[in-house]
Amino acid sequence: MHAKPVNLTEALATFDDVYSPRVVARMNDYDVRIAHAAGDHMWHVHEDTDEFFLVLDGRFEIALRAADGTETTVVLHRGDTFVVPKGTEHKPSAPEGASILMFEPTGTLSTGDRHEGEIPDHIDSTTGHGLTAG
Repeated sequence: MHAKPVNLTEALATFDDVYSPRVVARMNDYDVRIAHAAGDHMWHVHEDTDEFFLVLDGRFEIALRAADGTETTVVLHRGDTFVVPKGTEHKPSAPEGASILMFEPTGTLSTGDRHEGEIPDHIDSTTGHGLTAG
């Protein structure tokens, strides 16, 4: 395999779908994914893995739900990073739109190991698409 650099701005311009991550690189057993975000995602949890977020553009919020049911929201802006600890229920959102980069183990489903309710049409339940995917 011949490695080539990936320009994230150019890669983000190749698709418009929200909450439909694209795999831009693989490192060890991890995917480096990018996605557009707009509106609400859904409450979900990754039981066995942390989830790393880097905001590339816009404002991105992550609501977190503790075991006792209390909720807090972390607000991230361009250049901010945050790690959702494994086993933590969370619901990403981007009221005005955002672009994000995530590190997740290869094969991690974007809607988690379990989620709350039906998956809305605007959310792609996927382990990531290649950049040429539509």
